[in-house]
Amino acid sequence: MTGKFTSRQDETGDQGRIETTDLTKEYGRITAVDDVSISIGCGEYHCLLGPNGSGKSTLLRLLLELTRPTSGSVSVPPVAIGCGFQQPNFYPGLTVRENIDVFASLVGADDWDWNQTVVDELRLNRALDRKAADLSGGYGRKLDLALALIKEPDFLFLDEPLGAMDDVSKTRFLEFLGEYPGTIVVATHQVTAFAPYLDRVTVMHRGSVVFDDLIEEIDLTGYESLQQYYVDAVLAREGVDPETPPPTEAPAEQRADSK
Repeated sequence: MTGKFTSRQDETGDQGRIETTDLTKEYGRITAVDDVSISIGCGEYHCLLGPNGSGKSTLLRLLLELTRPTSGSVSVPPVAIGCGFQQPNFYPGLTVRENIDVFASLVGADDWDWNQTVVDELRLNRALDRKAADLSGGYGRKLDLALALIKEPDFLFLDEPLGAMDDVSKTRFLEFLGEYPGTIVVATHQVTAFAPYLDRVTVMHRGSVVFDDLIEEIDLTGYESLQQYYVDAVLAREGVDPETPPPTEAPAEQRADSK
């Protein structure tokens, strides 16, 4: 994909960083994000990794300043930001082409060569004249991702971006992201597909950071994958020995004999 990106690729180190300090978000008695201090930027491919309910999506919304923290702070430099959430957002009454044209006009994305590149890489050409409301889940996801990318953002935030996407589209999109020159933040519970491209991973559990490390600093000796390393770390935090198989229910006849 060389040549598909602008000269910004040489400027990613000067984009600044998004910093959080003691960031906390509470909803009543529930603490969704608990005292999180992290730094994101400088062209890194960064993964927020954790099981359901770990606070990843809430943290993304805090980083994007879409919700106010209960305490702590977020510092965001004046940069272009794109985002895609688990629930795709677009104008359902417009076609795919119209959605892209309208959004490009709204954000001043007038590099039409780039817009076509986004359409090509997300394999949206066949759906350009379909009403967005009639799209399948996979195409809806890809349209949402296209809108996140249209302004060629310096920081790209994506929440479970591969959901409903077919394997061919996933592969092409992952390769595209792997060469993208800006800072990428992906929130997911399944890191395997992203692992070859990552620079840093922040693992979350029940709103807190379990660890926040550069990939090169993580010792995977004895582990099959980064996914296994993360799962074992979370299980250990919950007091579960990952080497011990979960208990299984005895066969019905055995239970009957024990009565």
